Amino acid sequence: MDKKTKGRQGDDSSSKGALYIIGIGPGGLEHLTFKAKQVLENCDAVVGYKTYIDLIKGVIQGKEIFSTGMTKEVNRCQKAIDLALQGKKVAVVSSGDAGIYGMAGLVLELLPESGARSQKSEEKNKSEIEKRKSKIFVSVIPGVPAFCAAASLLGAPLMHDFASISLSDLLTPWETIRKRLDMASAADFVIILYNPKSKTRVSQLEEAIGIISTHRNENTPVGTVKNATREGEEIKITTLKGLPVHYDFIDMSTILIIGNSTTFVSHNKMITPRGYDV
Repeated sequence: MDKKTKGRQGDDSSSKGALYIIGIGPGGLEHLTFKAKQVLENCDAVVGYKTYIDLIKGVIQGKEIFSTGMTKEVNRCQKAIDLALQGKKVAVVSSGDAGIYGMAGLVLELLPESGARSQKSEEKNKSEIEKRKSKIFVSVIPGVPAFCAAASLLGAPLMHDFASISLSDLLTPWETIRKRLDMASAADFVIILYNPKSKTRVSQLEEAIGIISTHRNENTPVGTVKNATREGEEIKITTLKGLPVHYDFIDMSTILIIGNSTTFVSHNKMITPRGYDV
């Protein structure tokens, strides 16, 4: 891309295929970083989940687009790699930051130079793998994480240590998630919950709140943010005790932030003290 980036990375992406793994931020184009916008404008192709492609359509007009629905992540990432191997500059987009529940890990796992990938591909000899990997320039472009957008809308709930936990058990066993919820609650972390509820997964949220409630006062503040920075943005602040009446409001586009033992609400904003004498 720009000369400064090429020199820093030690590669000239203009002479071969390039793969940019981009976090597009929480949704609103005003939260797309300058660097991410610059890279998107200079790419030949953009690959991503259809909803995320729609969020950035204003800056990718005229680009080759490959989009799919949910559960097709491997297909999308492999397509991006294939396009890059053809010599194209390709952007793989994720909401928020690509390295936080995004596509960065999967793309890097699938790349030809990945040790795990080469072990599985025994039919490929080492010289072929080396030849393929030399064809792709790779860069991960950070974005504004969705939980940061949610926290800013709620006030200052993350001023002290926190833990982020996804309630989706599609790729992680529920027993593992339960253990993380229990340990994080016992350690008095502020807890961020991603993917709290879907159309087919409704009981996990209630169980998660039950686990957290064994370690927290029922009046602990809880912030819920739906569609942070996007159309249809909604913000609610309640308590652990009052949260169940809002379960119907919560979906996959909602992030919950559950305070620790010191979190309080003032002027309709959640605040977790850092510890200053005030």
